[in-house]
Amino acid sequence: MTIQELEQVIALYSKEIYSFCLQLTGSRTMADELYQDTFLKAAEIAERIKADGNLKSYFLSVALRLWKNQKRKFAWRNRIAPTQELFEDAKKNISDVQEDVLEDYLRQEQLQMVRKAVSGLKEKYKIPILLYYMEQMSVAEVAAVMGIPQGTVKSRLNTARKCLESELEEYFNE
Repeated sequence: MTIQELEQVIALYSKEIYSFCLQLTGSRTMADELYQDTFLKAAEIAERIKADGNLKSYFLSVALRLWKNQKRKFAWRNRIAPTQELFEDAKKNISDVQEDVLEDYLRQEQLQMVRKAVSGLKEKYKIPILLYYMEQMSVAEVAAVMGIPQGTVKSRLNTARKCLESELEEYFNE
């Protein structure tokens, strides 16, 4: 893949990939970094990327690998010298509420509750949910991005749905 083709891919999928980074990290600052790192990595290995493959899926898997590496490094550093600065922002919820219209406010509140519930899931359940629902990837594509069997993806999606249902049942049945 040439740099010009890479630029076209970035223009085509940038919103989806940034949105995935934002949902994964839970922080705009960290999402900006992860998004930038994803495309820097892609630029480094551009000649090895096959332009005829599923590029969106490929870049989402690059972002996911980079995120997991960052978390692993943070955990290692935290074991050596405990700090709590980097991932505290990840727990903050991201929602821009429009205060002028009640319907918009309620819809945003509902989205916030769902995002909060999703962010509270264990990572092995959160990532398939984000890829399947937010990125609208098929089970096979999610399995390819995560490097796990399709049956495992289906099982994790089912478990995540049950967890979300029990978490959100109280809120939506009021």
